Amino acid sequence: MNIWAIGVAAVSSFLVGGLWYSPVLFGRVWNRENGGQPPAGHPARVFGISLLFSLLAAACFALLLGPAPSPAQGLRLGALAGLGLVAASFGINYQFAQRSFLLWLIDAGYHAVQFLVFGLVLGLWP
Repeated sequence: MNIWAIGVAAVSSFLVGGLWYSPVLFGRVWNRENGGQPPAGHPARVFGISLLFSLLAAACFALLLGPAPSPAQGLRLGALAGLGLVAASFGINYQFAQRSFLLWLIDAGYHAVQFLVFGLVLGLWP
């Protein structure tokens, strides 16, 4: 595993998340669908722990992808993991929690893009 590629993948997906959940894209709708209030918690703690989880997810994904993948392999596994595993699992939880389909689209969509970014970064890394 290339620790630098994993770090770049994690930071890249973290940056995508910052844009995804900002008012520029889906932040306002996401807050409304979650009851209208931004989640509580100290921002440094929330961002720090989120970055650690992104690193963990990128490292696990790199293990699944194996050494020296092509960009196409990275994107294919990214789509399978993001849509077939994460989004589908969220779908189950959101059904039982009776969360909105729109909220699922936003959250599942982010993670689908997150794993595509992982696959692209790891597939392009020399």
